[in-house]
Amino acid sequence: MSFSLRFHRRLLPWLAVTALGAAGLAQTGFAASPDEKPAARQSTYRLKPMDLLKVQVFQEAELDRELRVSQEGTIGVPLLGSVNLRNRTVREAELLLADLYRQDYLVNPQINITVIEYSSRSVDVLGSVNSPGSVTIPAERELTLLNAIARSGGFSRLANRNRITLTRTFPDGQTITYTIDADKLVEGDAANRGVLRDGDVIYVPERLL
Repeated sequence: MSFSLRFHRRLLPWLAVTALGAAGLAQTGFAASPDEKPAARQSTYRLKPMDLLKVQVFQEAELDRELRVSQEGTIGVPLLGSVNLRNRTVREAELLLADLYRQDYLVNPQINITVIEYSSRSVDVLGSVNSPGSVTIPAERELTLLNAIARSGGFSRLANRNRITLTRTFPDGQTITYTIDADKLVEGDAANRGVLRDGDVIYVPERLL
């Protein structure tokens, strides 16, 4: 039998899997949500649209693929069809595919997923910084507001460090602007030390002379 498949049910032509939605950022303050924790290893990195994955099935080379995550968060997997991986970690995605293959096709499947190309994510840092422009968010690490400003050359001589604004657009289209005091961040203001998200806009105004 090809692929060493063990069929114990009728083949399903397509199997759609819906991932749990991501928890949103609390809108009462610029604080990190549980889904924004830094990822130190690929096993904890949360998959995003346009990530390129190498999916390997142990001893089933015919099923190995390089797959790019769609804008909807799905990948097209051999035999399984469209599988939704949005906001799942690499390890969670491995366990999900193993479970799906186990249900109808393989005995004790072992899945390995490697991110071979990360999607591009960035924030804009504007106003009174020495090198305003776009700042890339590292693939497997968090980026804070102070990190982003440092990557933009730091504050200019006329920067108003106490009235920085951060504008964020949420998936539902709602836009919220936060006002942040950088000096308090340096002093340890944990309530406003959330990590940045793709598309955030930071603006550093000039201070009045």
